[in-house]
Amino acid sequence: MSEVSGFLERPDGQRLAWRRVAGFGPTVVWMGGFRSEMSGTKAQALADWAAAGGRAFLRFDYFGHGESSGAFVDGTISRWRDDALAMLDDLTTGDLVLVGSSMGGWIACLAAIARPERVRALVLIAPAADFTERLMSRDIPEDGRAALDADGVWMRPSQYGDPYPISRALLEDGARWSILDGAPVPISVPVRILQGGLDPDVPWHHALELAESLAGSDVVFSLIRDGDHRLSRPQDIERLLTTLEECLQPPA
Repeated sequence: MSEVSGFLERPDGQRLAWRRVAGFGPTVVWMGGFRSEMSGTKAQALADWAAAGGRAFLRFDYFGHGESSGAFVDGTISRWRDDALAMLDDLTTGDLVLVGSSMGGWIACLAAIARPERVRALVLIAPAADFTERLMSRDIPEDGRAALDADGVWMRPSQYGDPYPISRALLEDGARWSILDGAPVPISVPVRILQGGLDPDVPWHHALELAESLAGSDVVFSLIRDGDHRLSRPQDIERLLTTLEECLQPPA
């Protein structure tokens, strides 16, 4: 099956870019990470896999990401969660398997909580649940906090390229969607977590905390000891596809 593309018009006039492969379900939905695009290595590998096997698949860019409209600095967890739910509601039907990477792992969890009747399983790659509070806010240097207080935006240095903006609104809004608050995370479907042991962005113990907090019992946490944050090597992609295919098997 070939992939088609389009834009989803949002009520505020913004346009969200998407690409979709028609096929049999459940529909696999890719939810990318913070500042990632749907054209990335893992998303493309899933699109190729879906097209080759006739599987239903959807990928998209959040507001302010990739081909979608909007300024990245204006994005929040609330906005990106709403983007994901709009994609699920408007562009898919039936059962879903959500595949979320980094921030996308948090968004996938929030979507599963919001649409429990539709989500059949989660495959999470270095899930960065609560990252705005637990992984980002705690590491802001004094000059960064001063910039946030004065201007509402801090240009955060990045090992992957140019500095990028972090807004006070993003940090404050993220606290609204905390799921690692000590209570069980209300997700009972099967969850598979792939985590790199050498991940500098999402420490393995942070992802393990999510695994231990999930309400369901069918949870498998796989630590790839020599893996980084992206887990985009050929062997990582193969492991991702194998894990996904296991989640797509009919219940015993």
